[in-house]
Amino acid sequence: MTGWQLRNLVGGESVPAVGGARSELVDPSTGEVCGSAPLSRWADVDAVMPVAAAAFESWSGSTPRQRQEALLGLAAVLEARAEELVLAECRVTGKSFEVVRGRELPWAVDLLRFYAGAARVEPGTAGGEFVSGCTSFTRREPIGVCAAVTSWTHPLVQAAAKIGPAVAAGNAVVLKPAETTPVSSVLVGEWAGEVLPPGVLNVVCGDRDSGRALVAHEVPGMFSITGTVRSGMEVAGSAAVDLKRAHLQLGGKAPAVVFADADLGRAAEGIASAAFGNAGQSCTAASRVLVQEGVREELVGRLVECAGRWRPGPPQDVDAAFGPLNSAGQLERVLERLARLPEGARVVAGGRRRGERGFFLEATVVDGVGQDDELVQHEVLGPVVTVQSFADEDEAVVLANGVRYGLTASVWTRDHGRAMRMSRRLLAGTVWINTHDVLVAEMPHSGFKHSASARDFGVHGLQDYTRIKHVLSAWD
Repeated sequence: MTGWQLRNLVGGESVPAVGGARSELVDPSTGEVCGSAPLSRWADVDAVMPVAAAAFESWSGSTPRQRQEALLGLAAVLEARAEELVLAECRVTGKSFEVVRGRELPWAVDLLRFYAGAARVEPGTAGGEFVSGCTSFTRREPIGVCAAVTSWTHPLVQAAAKIGPAVAAGNAVVLKPAETTPVSSVLVGEWAGEVLPPGVLNVVCGDRDSGRALVAHEVPGMFSITGTVRSGMEVAGSAAVDLKRAHLQLGGKAPAVVFADADLGRAAEGIASAAFGNAGQSCTAASRVLVQEGVREELVGRLVECAGRWRPGPPQDVDAAFGPLNSAGQLERVLERLARLPEGARVVAGGRRRGERGFFLEATVVDGVGQDDELVQHEVLGPVVTVQSFADEDEAVVLANGVRYGLTASVWTRDHGRAMRMSRRLLAGTVWINTHDVLVAEMPHSGFKHSASARDFGVHGLQDYTRIKHVLSAWD
């Protein structure tokens, strides 16, 4: 495959960055350059915003049926060109062909189709006569231009998760994909021209500075960001200057709480899949195992056995369990954290780079960590899981909630009452029982504390891309 020479998409036209600057794209499974993309700056952002604003003026007046048909059309286009999209996504992410073809592409298509349907469902209009001689009702209206930034962890799915509700609500979108993984977003933007009016979906490529320019611009009424806590705080600060909406989907440090009565074999397999899948590069990954005293040794043994079977490899390796880390820098960051293990902590499985070509890391299990240790408190975004033990439910809750994140968690037990108690007490936007990392389009994906202020998926996700208006009409 020849290297991509990507361009920005503005109003349906493919354009270079104003200054001509570009960044290299690297295949993380080989470490080789596989193309380049524009490095957009303020001039590029300033040029796209009036185009998106003009498109919004027209698109905001479209009917729910028109918005539904457009999103269904985009979903159909993605399916029709599935293989091209799969190859593109795998080349710059290192994900396996089977994962993208069998899970992530269908997930992205499903999100678009869900929001196509949601576009035609009134999200809870309230009405009544609350003042004598007057009738009140509420309207949900689009916000305007939505500036959206995605991360490199799940670029295609995240693009669909932002495009779907924004377009369904009648907004225009300016999307900036992650610097290392822009290809699928550019392709989707190009193909969207077949079903969406020009300017409704625009794509500008670039780095962190490009994102800062996007957030600093006066035109967007909403900033939707998937990224780190640091980037979320920067966006929230910029949004506060003009009191604009900040839709933040940030990091996670998900605990998997395993009680002594759990099916330990099922727990170990489920946790390994959620910890090592996608090379652990997911905010929902099961990164902390909390196991009840008495079964710790057995569960650790099972996790070590799973780690030995979960072998990394390139996209075309059908026997590989997961791919490389996204970049040389990300591999270096994870290895540095493993090299700084505190006294008492030890790597009991993996912990080493696999091969000299590409950015592969073995599935890793670290035992003997403490609650205040770096690996426990900070997001790693690598195939690394830590193990701690607890005595009872109360201690499990303290350990599980004792980080700044609150995105997802799982509870492994045969006791239904315990499962319900834990689901209430855990500070997480999603709590799974006897499974981990199962997300569906119909249900909200959000978080507490430093993890999120956004609601993705479900009708709640659509509502986040609207503003509500009260209309009161006097009878006379």
